Formats: sequence, C-alpha cells, structure tokens
Amino acid sequence: MPSRPSRLNPIVSRRQLAKGVAAAGAVAVTLDVLAGCANNTGDQAASNPVVVSSDAATSILDSFSETSTNPLKESSAWTLPLGSVPRPAEGYWIPYLAAGTTASPINICCAFSTDTEKSSTVLKAPVTGTSNVVFYDVQCSDDVYAWVEMSLIDRSWTLLASKFADGDISDDKSTLWQGDSNYDPPRFCCTGSKVFWQVMPSTSGSKTTEHSGLYVWHVGDSQAKQVIDSPGRFATDPVISGDTITVTPRVRPTQGTYYGITAYLTKDDCSTQVDQLVLPVSVKPFHAVRIGGKFAFSVEANYSTGGLLAGMGSYVGTSSGKFLTLPREPFAGITGKEGLYIIKSRASYFVVDADNQQYYILAAVDHALDYGDYPARVGECSYFVTYATTKNASTGYPVSVSVRTFDV
Repeated sequence: MPSRPSRLNPIVSRRQLAKGVAAAGAVAVTLDVLAGCANNTGDQAASNPVVVSSDAATSILDSFSETSTNPLKESSAWTLPLGSVPRPAEGYWIPYLAAGTTASPINICCAFSTDTEKSSTVLKAPVTGTSNVVFYDVQCSDDVYAWVEMSLIDRSWTLLASKFADGDISDDKSTLWQGDSNYDPPRFCCTGSKVFWQVMPSTSGSKTTEHSGLYVWHVGDSQAKQVIDSPGRFATDPVISGDTITVTPRVRPTQGTYYGITAYLTKDDCSTQVDQLVLPVSVKPFHAVRIGGKFAFSVEANYSTGGLLAGMGSYVGTSSGKFLTLPREPFAGITGKEGLYIIKSRASYFVVDADNQQYYILAAVDHALDYGDYPARVGECSYFVTYATTKNASTGYPVSVSVRTFDV
C-alpha cells in the first residue's frame, strides 16, 4: 500500500493541538491507515471494462413518450435568503451555505428541516482561522454536520465535523483532515453518524503522482480510517444512496486510464462491494450513484472510442444488462427510486418513468435564473428537494432562493 500523502496533517500531537485548532474548540482525529486496511482497486480487483454498442440501449427520447402528468407531487415550498446554496443530503435536514451579514465572515453555515421547516445558523464564523478563512463546503445527515474551511491566502484547508441534532452542533468539533494547496479540498458526504471523504492530490500541485483515498469517521470516535485506495484521482464525488456509497476510483492502473463506478455498503464501512461497472478506457464519468439495483451515471464529454458509454449523456443500467440513455448534457447527479429517475437537463428535469416508458418535463420554478433548479437530493429518495435562485418579476434582479419538495 502506498504511503499516505506527506504534506497532509491528519495526526496532530497534543502539543500541536494546544497551539492550533484546540484553541478554537476542535479535537484532532487520528487515522488508522495500516497496510491492507483499504480496498485495493488494482488490476486484479477490478471488473472488465464495459464496452457496448448503441443497440444495447433504450433511448428515452426515441422510445419513451412524453406525458403531461407529473409522476411527482409537489408537497411544500419555501424561501431562503439570496445567496443560499443548499447541498444534497439524505435526511430531513438540508445543509446550506449562506451569505454573511457582514464582510467578515463572507459566508456562514446553515441548515433547514424539510420536516419542521425550521432554519438555523449552525456556524457563524470559521473555527480554524481569521478573516482570510472562509467556509468552502458543507454536508450533513440528521446526525452529523461536516464542513471545510479554506484560507483565501494559501488555499490550505481543514475538514471538520460534529454531532448534529435539531439544527445545532455539539461543542465537540473534530478535525478530520488538513491539507495544503497540493491537495484538492475534500469531496465528502454524510450518512447516519458517519462522514466519508476523499483525499486527492491536485492536478497542478507537486504531489500529482500520489494515490488518493476514501476515509470514514464515526461521531464520537477518536480515530478515522482509510477504506479505499485509488492509484490516481477519483472521478466523481462520493454519493450516499440508500445503504450504499458510490465512488469512482482509478482501476486497472497498469492497463490504462480506467474508472470503476463502484458501490459499497456503508454499514460495514465499505468492506462489502455491492457492484462495479468499469467504463471504457479514458472515459471519465461526471456523476455516479446507485439507485435500486442499477447505476445511474453521466458523462459530460464525447470520446472517440468506447462505444455507447463514451458519448455525452446520462445512463441507467448495469454491466450485465441494457442501458437507458438520455443524450443530453448532464448538469447534476441523478435522483429517484427504482424505475423512476429524475435527471437535470439545463433549466428543467426529465422525470423518467421506466416502467411505463414515459417521461415528464419538470420545469423550473417561476422567475428562476437561466440555469433553473438544482437538486438538493441525489440517489434514492422518497421525496425530491430542489432549489433555484429567483428574480423579482418587476426588476429582473435576483431576490431570493426558492426551495421545493416533491413526493417521489
């Protein structure tokens, strides 16, 4: 197993802690990265690449009929302040970044409940730094809240997390990882009381040849651990869907550039691989998730070789079966449930009913900006959450963020 990235600081001594983040109320988490602890994505562990012809797919546009009946039922709608950016979550609580009320800090961490419609400010200022540090990203479940703080000066960053309940975090804030500009800010997600995150070398830094890893931490634990090792950068964000997490590590490294869309069980911290679909050589997925028994993924470019899956568009299928395909430019991850898929396409969504071979065009909320709605859900869900920045009907200026929920 390769060595851990040398410029990161996942393990902090008590003396370092006293000088650093402990003064702000955060506790450092040590990492268990013993040899053999992570799933290997080398040649022997990977499935064969899937290369299929166009006749191995059903085109939604060509084979399905458009319906005027929306399979989704809008259940609620409310408004957030202008500048709010909700992030996908699995439970009732949806995290979002909002504009600060003053120039410093420029943004704050918040959350709102789609159950009680309560909105709360979770963090009013970064834990780790001065006015040069801002909140970069945020994720949560109903039990844990995680966020990244970044320096605007040198692009160093810190991933932190805390127990979360009823819109508030506990006083115990844990530092999960720290990195400098040689490493991308982590892509991360939350499920139950766990935080999963990816550590990847930047494409422009001095550590480009180092491996990447997926790590997991449980609320209350003093240790985190690496669960997946990738001999190269992951292609997509880690995505929680039902009882699985989907990641796209590099696989078959001695044979070329291959990405394996892979689903693992979250309950045993990725010890069990559920399924894998290896894309044709050089084809890089844009988003990927497992919904029911199928992968739902997208490709944002056209590749010269690789058959069907090398074309720009969204796909639903498995390595052993036929695919549904929507040959439109993808903009976000796919959401829904087995047989019903919600796919964003520019300002609207395709709501695809695979069982009845129909699709419905779900338009953006009235007066939305040109890019329309974006999902605050991804993967399997019983209700769909979407948001859009909306304009004042009279002036045409952006005025607020509209959030809607739909029963799936």
